[in-house]
Amino acid sequence: MALLEVDNIHAYYGKIHALKGVSLTVEKGEVVSLIGGNGAGKTTTLRCISGLIKPTDGSVTFDDDVVADYAAHELVPMGIAMVPEGRGIFSKLTVQENMEMGAFYRNDKEGIKQDMEHGYHIFPRLAERRTQIAGTMSGGEQQMLAMARALMSKPRLLLLDEPSMGLAPVLVELIFDTIRDINQQGVTVLLVEQNAHMALQIANRGYVLQTGEIILSDNAASLRKDPMVQKAYLGID
Repeated sequence: MALLEVDNIHAYYGKIHALKGVSLTVEKGEVVSLIGGNGAGKTTTLRCISGLIKPTDGSVTFDDDVVADYAAHELVPMGIAMVPEGRGIFSKLTVQENMEMGAFYRNDKEGIKQDMEHGYHIFPRLAERRTQIAGTMSGGEQQMLAMARALMSKPRLLLLDEPSMGLAPVLVELIFDTIRDINQQGVTVLLVEQNAHMALQIANRGYVLQTGEIILSDNAASLRKDPMVQKAYLGID
């Protein structure tokens, strides 16, 4: 069985039918990309998986456990961590305090210390700014902090919602290189991203979401060659 199985989920915002039977799987060790335009339902899908929204129908299974009815804070100890769109850092706390918040459910002080140093190794800029108030950092640095904070929970599945949004091209390259490195260290990744070109470069497989429905799925190499994907998401006529 896959590490994550999303089976025919539906979700609403009021009367708006945001997800219309979305199904996808993520195998252990994969990077899977979910691409689509604005309003396609990408963020809603991640929110259903992470416990922020309860689907009205369908199921979400993580490591053989049906988790659609779990609250978000209950899923973190199980191994699911999410880096939300817009980063969601605690802007009035320091970098180190944000990192500590990522380990809110843990009580292994030595392990927390080691993982914090590992996060600083992955993102050296954060190590230089341990005592800086997070809200005063650049957008790229805040994205690094959001990812490092999520890793403090020792996730088996990392959900990333638009990690490149608003970043300069040089930082986009850095963030995607880091996602690849995190995956190679054993963390499975489900990536929501409008930058389809970069997302499909690091992914094993991908899904295309349009108006709340999966319209295409394949390995990443095949999706990059698909005429519809090229025209709609890669800017190739």
